[in-house]
Amino acid sequence: MTIPIDSPIASNPAPAARLPDPARVRRIANDGEALEAARALATVFAEGASERDRQRRLPWAELDLWSESGLGGITVPRALGGAAVSYATLAEVFAIVCAADPALGQIPQNHFGLLAVLREAGSEAQQRRFYSEVLAGARLGNAGPERRSAGSETILQGTTRLTETAQGLRLNGYRYYSTGALFAHRVPARAVDDQGRVVQVWSPREVRGLAIIDDWSSFGQRTTASGSVVFDNVPVAPEDVLPIWQLADRPGLYGPTSQLIQAAIDQGIAENALADAITFVREYARPWIDSGLERAVDDPYIIQDVGRLQIDVHAAREVLLEAGRTLDALAAAPVDAEASARASVAVAAAKVLTTEAALAASEKLFELAGSSATRARHNLDRHWRNARTHTLHDPVRWKTHLIGNYHLNHVLPARHSWN
Repeated sequence: MTIPIDSPIASNPAPAARLPDPARVRRIANDGEALEAARALATVFAEGASERDRQRRLPWAELDLWSESGLGGITVPRALGGAAVSYATLAEVFAIVCAADPALGQIPQNHFGLLAVLREAGSEAQQRRFYSEVLAGARLGNAGPERRSAGSETILQGTTRLTETAQGLRLNGYRYYSTGALFAHRVPARAVDDQGRVVQVWSPREVRGLAIIDDWSSFGQRTTASGSVVFDNVPVAPEDVLPIWQLADRPGLYGPTSQLIQAAIDQGIAENALADAITFVREYARPWIDSGLERAVDDPYIIQDVGRLQIDVHAAREVLLEAGRTLDALAAAPVDAEASARASVAVAAAKVLTTEAALAASEKLFELAGSSATRARHNLDRHWRNARTHTLHDPVRWKTHLIGNYHLNHVLPARHSWN
């Protein structure tokens, strides 16, 4: 295959992730244990979050702790050894971890999105094998969409191909925005097979022809390492191929699951920014000279703005958790087209509010805290950089359109990972 001339693959291939010792990986049994594990990790992750962002120090050691915590297996069905936690708990886990470090917290997003696809498109044998790997601590990292080209005009299109050759199946393609792939033990990717069908290939990380490139250079979510993945004539075992073309006409919850996690990441950013704003006002901010006050915390305008932000952030969290509970209720029965649509609408509402809360809190922080909050040593701009970067994942204006079109015209949302 032809690799783009601006690719650093020749000089900057990433190292492979180390599999954890399965004996050290906790087996989480229920929702309560999952939340307990998330809170424990958040305490550890918060400690170095600012410096990891400042130095762009990739969180290899922290992800080892993530794997050992057992959180990677919390959505595995109980019949196959997992905790099968509720969607509401899954959202809360992400909000908790992302309030500590949203970049580190975002890394497993595709892990759970892929597990949702496995649940709906994988065979029984595939589910048993891949779920077993995950319960032993393996991490999944999606090879993301392709950049716009003549053959890839939207994120649902692409030129990555799975081809039958005399030597067996081979995968070729160049992918971008691959959050989690650098740290993963399997790197699933969408491709088109010889019959023109869309499949998902679950490639092991250490396979000939697979290269992950650490070329992520965004100003926000800096340590997600959402770089590029190259598949250069990669050998593929048939049992590692999921027939996801079957999901196109089958109602399901894999799209709303992915979006629920996206909204939870933004919620974590909002909560982190608001907490830092309150702390800075208490400890550093001075009252305005015309206020006649001795402390900034007594300024009625600051008090009002903090109150408004608190309401908005709290409301976003409640709508997020309500969206999770909606998915839980819908998943308890066979999911038809109407149920799938209701799930997308519920999660879209959460996505709108968490986006707005994250951007508002990270921006208002500086207005409340004053010019001293802009000093580089505080690194408080990371909240806005993270919020602005992550909320661009999919345009929130299309979420409000989706909601309005459903309620006004009863138009069911398109089914894909971004709805």
